[in-house]
Amino acid sequence: MTTPETVERVVIGAGVVGLAVARALALAGCEVVILEAAEAFGTATSSRNSEVIHAGVYYPEGSLKARLCVRGRRMLYRYLAERGIAHDTCGKLIVASPAGGEAEHDALRAVQARAAAAGVDLPWLSGAEAMALEPDGLACTAALLSPETGILDSHGLMLSLLGDAEAAGAALALRSPVTGGRVVDGGVDLDVGGEAPMRLRARGVVNCAGLGAQAVARAIAGVPPETVPPLHLARGVYFALSGRAPFRRLIYPVPGPASLGLHYTRDLGGQGRFGPDVEWIDRIDYTVDPGRAALFVDGIRRYWPGLPDGALSPAYAGIRPKVQAPGEPARDFVIQSPRETRVPGYAALYGIESPGLTSCLAIAETVAEWTA
Repeated sequence: MTTPETVERVVIGAGVVGLAVARALALAGCEVVILEAAEAFGTATSSRNSEVIHAGVYYPEGSLKARLCVRGRRMLYRYLAERGIAHDTCGKLIVASPAGGEAEHDALRAVQARAAAAGVDLPWLSGAEAMALEPDGLACTAALLSPETGILDSHGLMLSLLGDAEAAGAALALRSPVTGGRVVDGGVDLDVGGEAPMRLRARGVVNCAGLGAQAVARAIAGVPPETVPPLHLARGVYFALSGRAPFRRLIYPVPGPASLGLHYTRDLGGQGRFGPDVEWIDRIDYTVDPGRAALFVDGIRRYWPGLPDGALSPAYAGIRPKVQAPGEPARDFVIQSPRETRVPGYAALYGIESPGLTSCLAIAETVAEWTA
């Protein structure tokens, strides 16, 4: 290859977090190029989720997920309102099912305590109070009300973030995978594939490649391998609900060790859906097995006994980029500054699963402070 072209900052990955980071850097006056391997922005984790704005209620006190979700949620609602991006602060109920017994009440109390530590108030409702709020079939013995939970148009958000970044001078390069690189004096050289392979030299690089973040990091010579956490893939599928949506608010069961459970949500057009479940896989595969509907029915009927037979149809799947293995405790976001990557000018983000969408602006604010 010829002498590398130079640029101030490169953001690898054009998911919602990468776009938010690029926007923050561009607004800070940096020259920014966004490299995206796919043919469009936001095609993976950012567009294959529940599109929920989380209040920040599930995460351990002081964790990045707790702090960035609460701050990010406030920033996100303000941004959505200012830009006229479709969203709905519909609220959420986290419910103890009649079959769950006192163990689910205990789980609700634990969620309530974690939320309080993060500064989020979740009023406790009796089963009767919760069912009065959702009279079309909800069954529960107690619930927590999260009034600050909402839903949004994630594509509209990403389009707006990209527009802001481009208006501030950033450039998006699609079909431009990072195939290798090396740490050099004064920055990082990146080998970029695609139709016109090239080499870029950047004074600062932010690895926001999501499911590909570990592979990108390992392809850059000079990034210490011990700073790169493992990647574990957890597929979650969604099933769409035919007919009228039964609930106005989102309905979540008590959370499990690897997910928030088979929850009910809906899109802004009113289409109801359930999911995601958790299936640990060893390669990226977005197949939805229609046979999993039977497992969904059993889970959903714990809090909606009236789910009609045959009402679920396969919708889509997403894959969570987890940094913990099956059976291990949930881990926090891994957001590494140049000090932690041990490479000047190189920051890296790993394990950005839920609540990454909600947290995107707060994550970007944090990263920009290191690299702008």
